[in-house]
Amino acid sequence: MTKLLLGIDLGTASSKAVVTTFEGEFICSETVPHQFLMPRPGWAEVDAEDVWWADVVSLTQSVVAKFNKNDLAAMSISGVGPCLLLCDEYNSPLRPAILYGIDMRATSEITELTQRYGATEIVNRGGTALSTQAVGPKMLWVSRNEPEVWEKTRRWFNSNSYIVARLTGEYVLDHHTASQCDPLYDIRNFDWYQPWVDDLCPAINMPRLLWPSEIAGEVTHEAALLTGLPEGLPVSVGTVDAWAEAFSAGVRKPGDLMLMYGSTMFMVQVLPGLSTSPMLWTTAGVLPNTYTFAAGMATSGSLTAWISTIFGGESFDNLVKEAEQSVPGSHGLLTLPYFAGERTPVFDPQARGVIAGLSLRHTRGDLFRSVYEGIAFGIRQILEIFDGTGAGATQRIFAVGGGTRGGLWTQIVSDVTRRTQIIPEQTIGASYGDAWLAGVGIGAVDPTSDWSKPAEIVQPNDSTSEIYDQLFATYKELYVSTQSQVHTLAQIQEDEVIK
Repeated sequence: MTKLLLGIDLGTASSKAVVTTFEGEFICSETVPHQFLMPRPGWAEVDAEDVWWADVVSLTQSVVAKFNKNDLAAMSISGVGPCLLLCDEYNSPLRPAILYGIDMRATSEITELTQRYGATEIVNRGGTALSTQAVGPKMLWVSRNEPEVWEKTRRWFNSNSYIVARLTGEYVLDHHTASQCDPLYDIRNFDWYQPWVDDLCPAINMPRLLWPSEIAGEVTHEAALLTGLPEGLPVSVGTVDAWAEAFSAGVRKPGDLMLMYGSTMFMVQVLPGLSTSPMLWTTAGVLPNTYTFAAGMATSGSLTAWISTIFGGESFDNLVKEAEQSVPGSHGLLTLPYFAGERTPVFDPQARGVIAGLSLRHTRGDLFRSVYEGIAFGIRQILEIFDGTGAGATQRIFAVGGGTRGGLWTQIVSDVTRRTQIIPEQTIGASYGDAWLAGVGIGAVDPTSDWSKPAEIVQPNDSTSEIYDQLFATYKELYVSTQSQVHTLAQIQEDEVIK
């Protein structure tokens, strides 16, 4: 009987399970949608019990009904991150999990900790400047604003590590996720940096560190009853979804870069060795003792979904068709896609969206295309930062995620950036990479193997260069020119919520 591997990914807008063979052959999948909470502008949270764990129970019960569950050989879990889920000593959540960089509540704590530890020392020690992506400032925020929660906190989890704990009882975290939990992790020594751990969270027990494919434990009797999984099933610790997805797409060699078209736009590039940049995140890689650069925008698919909503729930297919009837440059329309603040490249939680150049002649197709182009201009900015680090220019770009379907968006990105993109045959996502990690964890899959096969190559169209170069220059000027006014508007929005 063919043995099978199970990968589960907890995404921003949905969770997905994929079952494969040891050779990467797709067997089946299940997806469940969910929503995260935005109790205030700039905040993003999720209920770990009612969303993450409930999704896993639903997914596992669904997939194991399709075959003999005893055919499963191993599983792994990825998820959004780095998140901050605070729990007591019994792994019971004390509040909703605070999400990754799209949650921007800890801005003053970022400034304070940067001054306390030193910006240069933080980058040197942890590989990354403190930003809304960092976990440490959010810990400080909770300790000050929710002291009753902080007093009870004894453990903390990311999305994947919480599920691992529910399945196996083990309190672990993968090295990659830990390396994003700035400033708690020492990137040079692949371990917690105890002086800053003691300063920020002295009463919290830190999780045991493993590499993403390592086996954290086995499914317990209790978890087996709830999920339908076989008791004793090995569980790899997994990692942040973007890194699992990068491996599923074939991002392996130094210079390889994954461009993920998801709810947010995210990029991961493999490095030849340790390198740091104040404009990028340096992290531990998926494989032991490796490094990656990363960058992330705050919106992408979430912005196109918003556009669909304000147009009365119009289908994406219709909006894309209308955008195709527009022209490169959207008839002089330009969008700053900072509708939820921005991470890379401006690192401004007070940034907001700007739509410039609107006239009575513009159509919703122009507006939708302008959103695609605005995100593409942000990607171009980030790719130029990658290439300017001295760590080696980007060699191959692998495009993954739901936004790669349909063709228009990927073509716009290639035209704006003047970069070729490879779209893999399997764009299942991080859960496919999770299955690969599970197979590596039990020794059934060679860690040098690559399940990915290219299905499409997107080449830039040189005829669009002139208009996109002109608009790109204006795009960069527009943020600087409107920053003060936009910050005032962002403050008004915040004040309205407080009232």
